Amino acid sequence: MNLKERLHSHLIQIVRDRNPYLASEGHFYAQQYIRELLAQWGTVEIDDFSVRGRIHHNFILDLPPSDRTSKKRLPPIVIGAHYDTAPGSPGADDNATGVAVLLELARDIASGPLKYPVQLVAFDMEEYGCLGSSHHAAKYKQQQKSIRLMISLEMLGYCNPNPNSQSYPAGLKYFYPNSGNFIALIGTFPTVPDLINLSGKIRKSGQPCEWLPVPNRGLIVPDTRRSDHVPFWDNGYPAIMVTDTANMRNPHYHRGSDRIETLDLDFLAGVCQGLVEAIRYI
Repeated sequence: MNLKERLHSHLIQIVRDRNPYLASEGHFYAQQYIRELLAQWGTVEIDDFSVRGRIHHNFILDLPPSDRTSKKRLPPIVIGAHYDTAPGSPGADDNATGVAVLLELARDIASGPLKYPVQLVAFDMEEYGCLGSSHHAAKYKQQQKSIRLMISLEMLGYCNPNPNSQSYPAGLKYFYPNSGNFIALIGTFPTVPDLINLSGKIRKSGQPCEWLPVPNRGLIVPDTRRSDHVPFWDNGYPAIMVTDTANMRNPHYHRGSDRIETLDLDFLAGVCQGLVEAIRYI
């Protein structure tokens, strides 16, 4: 299978209502699928956290760096995507696409390690306030561990090349394209060198890409604070969200119509391939 076919096969398994409270069967099915796929590349840690007396799980795969003998321990690159859905939505774009790309990044990095150790995390409870990623970021902070970069994969598969298909938070439309055919990278000012580097490599792979640096943890542009990168920003870590911009482009956001047939699988494969190539240059 080529990359596009592998992504499609992941989506077929993951796309179903998987809200942790209202669709616990679909939620459990997605958990098992993610766990089995990640387990092909190493030991998967099931990291439990509690919300209102109920246990939820993040799934973590740690991949070692290329030079395991080095005495200097480099901080990890953390790559995360949430697997839960908003109530009543099968969540094809939000966020089965992010999980599918996470699984393919695991495959690629396991077969050719990077200079940095890489930690891949499937987060639960993003739709209830980024609770899985908050738990994860707080743990890093508590243990006083550093992170080279956190990358949040948040909706990666919706593309609309028509003019005026892309909207923006106030003031930004003058600086960016009005067609929704690009992938966006959003980071804080300390991540600007990574934003430039990653976006350049993604474009070089043939995938249109735009980047936006935001000051003050994105508080001035609340729309930039809607995914699992935010707890890392708030704990002082460098983090970037990779996104197709959600409801600023995708009319199916948080609806029952967020299905595989609405996605552009060539676009998704292009985003995945661009990320595979770009992350190797961090």
